Amino acid sequence: MRIVVADKISPRGLDLLKRSGWDILTPSGAEMTAALAEADALVVRSATKVTADLLAAAPRLRVVGRAGAGVDNIDVDACTRRGILVMNTPGSNAVSVAEHTFALLLSLARLIPRLDAGIHAGRWEKGGALGSELRGKTLGLIGLGRVGFAVARRAQSFEMRVAAFDPYVSPDVAREEDVEMLPLDELFSRADCISLHASLGPGTEKIINAANIAKMKQGAWIINTARGEMVDEPALAEALRSGRLGGAALDVFTVEPPADSPLASLPNVVATPHVAGSTVEAQEEVGALIAEQVYDYLQSGVLRNSVNLPNLSPEQYRRLRPYLELAERLGLFAGQVARGRVARVRIRYAGEAATVASAVLRSAVLAGLLNPVLDEKVNLVSAAAAAARRGIVVEEQMRRREHGFPDTLEVTVFSEDGAGTPPVSIEGTVPYDLSPRMMGIDGIQVECELEGTILFTRNLDVPGVIGRMGMTLGTAGVNIATFALGRRAAVPGAEALALVRLDGEVADSVLEPIRAIQAVVEARLVRLPKKDGSR
Repeated sequence: MRIVVADKISPRGLDLLKRSGWDILTPSGAEMTAALAEADALVVRSATKVTADLLAAAPRLRVVGRAGAGVDNIDVDACTRRGILVMNTPGSNAVSVAEHTFALLLSLARLIPRLDAGIHAGRWEKGGALGSELRGKTLGLIGLGRVGFAVARRAQSFEMRVAAFDPYVSPDVAREEDVEMLPLDELFSRADCISLHASLGPGTEKIINAANIAKMKQGAWIINTARGEMVDEPALAEALRSGRLGGAALDVFTVEPPADSPLASLPNVVATPHVAGSTVEAQEEVGALIAEQVYDYLQSGVLRNSVNLPNLSPEQYRRLRPYLELAERLGLFAGQVARGRVARVRIRYAGEAATVASAVLRSAVLAGLLNPVLDEKVNLVSAAAAAARRGIVVEEQMRRREHGFPDTLEVTVFSEDGAGTPPVSIEGTVPYDLSPRMMGIDGIQVECELEGTILFTRNLDVPGVIGRMGMTLGTAGVNIATFALGRRAAVPGAEALALVRLDGEVADSVLEPIRAIQAVVEARLVRLPKKDGSR
């Protein structure tokens, strides 16, 4: 075997690879093309860009190992098309991020940056240095993945109460860690400090906004070591200037470096330059982990932390790929329209696709369902385990072919949000044009391409609803691409659905006037990848 290590990894990881007796190369930039010509594996961090052109220089390449969680520098689709496995090391810096979160929290509580600056400037500011204890205070976590749980354990050692909001974590799982699960509004109202540990998605973008800040305690704190886009920076800056909030500690910003951020110059903001996961130990860990994963895969086929699809033949993958995309988009759609915490998922298959690899399709559904809300991305290998950790029950059924289509998938999401919460059922297929398509929702036939931004409404079937929705969107400057309708029965006032595909960027504010239409029962924006895969 020949393994090319393109970026620097920890000595422990390099030693592990060298002990294999294989040919281990660490080429410079000019030597890279020649080294890749006979390479079986490529190990990178963030510096090397694994593009289609680079892959073309590596005809034997079987695996790309990323020492770290993000794969933005890797063309995963190009790797998949070539049958190249992509691995990463998610969650390996969870302890580092959790410890940095607490460093920020303690800095706020004890005024560390201000007092340190005073000492360096020759001031002795003991008189105005009244800090706060963490003991007895409530820490509210938005997102309870690996980092969230690691933060919770550290908070408990400081005798803090810990509460969390995460629609994909079972209360029973949280209770084992002595974490109380709360609805989001109650979390905002009860917490003395809110710390963000979720992934960025439609439900978390600008979750710290003026409306939610107004629900928080006077003088509460905000900690963000997740994503800068989760904070409405002008709204947070205004709350800090006015004294509505006591302070904020931020490792991430919407734009980095934050040259024009209104937060950067405020005295009650503690800021660090996106380094929460950057420790000697974390970097040592990711280097050793990726070396071990690559070695185990090449030596014996053991697979861990796969990002793409490794365990199908090229012919199986060619047949299954459109249905993998369908499964993921059905899960993504269902997750955005489900009401309450997801407790159970039922997947019903019809046709040949499921006979090829129903387990992979199941994982694709769960990945679509889970990824918008998790702080660490799951994939076809890890999605089932991630669902199990959150107490989500998965059921699968095979059924006969229906509706004249050879292969269909139906995803039903059952929520635990009080008695009587109805499930949401989404059915789809891949027709002749290989573009995933909706066939129906909750038994109502309605067809729509599963792509881009979709306005989803439930309404009463009465005259004038369609016209008012169209006028409302037109007034907001939003163009309609397609407008699909379906109804339960051909009687006045029957349950009806609309799926309106919209062009361009669409703000959530468009929902308020839509919901104000008398016959509209429910309205949501569902955001799916575009045809080119972008969000």
